[in-house]
Amino acid sequence: MVGKILKTVFAAGLATLMMSGAAMAATGHDFTFEKIEGGKLPMSTFKGKAVLVVNTASFCGYTPQYEGLERLWKSYKDKGLIVLGVPANNFGGQEPGSNEEIKTFCKAEYDVDFPMTEKVDVVGSEAHPFYKWAKETLGAQNAPSWNFHKYLLGPDGKLIAAFPTPTRPDSAEIRAAVEKALQP
Repeated sequence: MVGKILKTVFAAGLATLMMSGAAMAATGHDFTFEKIEGGKLPMSTFKGKAVLVVNTASFCGYTPQYEGLERLWKSYKDKGLIVLGVPANNFGGQEPGSNEEIKTFCKAEYDVDFPMTEKVDVVGSEAHPFYKWAKETLGAQNAPSWNFHKYLLGPDGKLIAAFPTPTRPDSAEIRAAVEKALQP
């Protein structure tokens, strides 16, 4: 009997260890990206700050949203907002370049100063664990369906909102959500 119980406990523990990081995560702070310039970028470094996570692409009709993202970043970074660009090539092959090419493009064309991650997948079986978690948390209807989809995390790392691609980063809707997230 004891042997059977131990086998069951062991199997349950093993199953838990085999679960994806997305399934086990409690908040966005539980994930790590790689910086576009290299090195780890643990989301836990943003504890106490609101984070707007945006999947980006350099050759998309929505690429000019980089301007609004940079304006939002400059307006709210001293109040506790992080804008995090996450390049992805999942939609229309519109982010084909290397991390270095993406970084150079963003700086040269839009003077991007906010942090960016390395290029990752944001949908599908190879999606970064953060994106799998966000989809599980907010539902498939709030998953990216194109470039420049936005997720807002509160200072506690919990997902507050998702904004579809057409919602401009400096829109009244996003600014109101950011301001609310930054309230003590």
